[in-house]
Amino acid sequence: MNKLNKVSIFGYGAGDAANNLAFTTATMFLLVYYTDVAGISAAAAGTLLLTVRIFDAFSDVFAGRLVDRAFSRRFGKFRPFIMFGSVPLLLLSVASFSIPQIGETGMLLYAYVTYAALGLAYSLVNIPYGSLAGAMTQDAGERAKLGSARMVGALLVSSALGIFVAPLIKPGANLQAVFTTITLVFVVIGAALYFFTFLTAKERVHRSVPKVSFSQSMATLKTNRPLLMLCLSSFLFLTGYMAMSSVQLYYLRDVLGRLDLYALLSIIQLVVTLALAPLMPRLVRKFGKKAIYVAAGAFAIVGGAIVFFAPAAMLWFGFAGLLLSMLGVMAVNIVVWALEADTVEYGEWKTGVRTEGITYALFSFTRKTGQAVGGALAAYALAIGGYKSGTTHSAESLQAIQFAAGALPAIMTILAVAVMSKYKLTDALHERIVSEITARHSAEVRHPELEASLK
Repeated sequence: MNKLNKVSIFGYGAGDAANNLAFTTATMFLLVYYTDVAGISAAAAGTLLLTVRIFDAFSDVFAGRLVDRAFSRRFGKFRPFIMFGSVPLLLLSVASFSIPQIGETGMLLYAYVTYAALGLAYSLVNIPYGSLAGAMTQDAGERAKLGSARMVGALLVSSALGIFVAPLIKPGANLQAVFTTITLVFVVIGAALYFFTFLTAKERVHRSVPKVSFSQSMATLKTNRPLLMLCLSSFLFLTGYMAMSSVQLYYLRDVLGRLDLYALLSIIQLVVTLALAPLMPRLVRKFGKKAIYVAAGAFAIVGGAIVFFAPAAMLWFGFAGLLLSMLGVMAVNIVVWALEADTVEYGEWKTGVRTEGITYALFSFTRKTGQAVGGALAAYALAIGGYKSGTTHSAESLQAIQFAAGALPAIMTILAVAVMSKYKLTDALHERIVSEITARHSAEVRHPELEASLK
């Protein structure tokens, strides 16, 4: 029952490729678009990113409750949201990169409204998509495969953006035309990918309560300690990662003076991800997801330190630091989704009710809050350093870029790993929990020693 065919795994990965046509385009380029195309100041852009991404986080909770209340006998709980929410999401991505010249106040208001709408639409698609993994299988290795497929899908998109789009972000280019063209193309590609996910990624895990009440959702969250710890660790990790992601282009272009290396970085990321994807399920079975999370975090910490301390003249040393950071990030991003899915079973074991929607929503809420804080801190670092588009950069502005790209991610990852070191829902304990849940479906069985081992 728990084994997935290759089409289902590929179809699930296609869904995150579609997600990232909107999400990664925004995280990689929206700050640059705001400062260099729309002419919004770095400080105002930082406040915008912080405010809207926190709103997005609350949108996730709303979407989670909506998902838990919904159920279609024909299509299940999650796939209808993916099917019918995809086109509005992709069209709002076009709108976010199409700010009209209507005065400073008008442009800022337009940016707030379109980015907030994009975030809400993303929540209504991504929360069901992320929840779907836990409903497809309960096997740790199979979930690792879904995490790998998801990571490959996301990296294919981010690599394409890095290889083909980032080199176009240079002085004198018609950037508005660039962003308008790529976002319109993504509407067509994204819609096709989402439809493929809808057709192939099916729910197969038994659920005793199709529609979950609000009190049942809250009971799951209050008693799910592993979920809360994973959320805190992810918040810290995402704060650092989003800071790095937001200024990565600035680091290559302005500190190292080699924007062309963005394409090389993207190619290497893609190759490494394709190599990690088939390897990760075996590593999970041998070492466990927690150990991989901690080890990958160590790589990210060392890489961030190199980025911060490497002089601009040491081009390849700084570039190597970026690569090391990204290796750690990629490994964490593969296992973290499987860790989240495990907490669904823990919640069901504690309360008797599966609540994929609100569980994933809380997880996504903390991740988006981390993204909000990280993106804002990166923008504020640029503002404090005196960054201004189209001018010669001072030593202070370059140091601010290195801080946001290196030191900040390293510090936040140290804190994330410290939290994760206390995480007690190991793969062995999860397997025992799943066995007990399966037994409950035919007879009421409980093993009190399991709860004691997780306290």
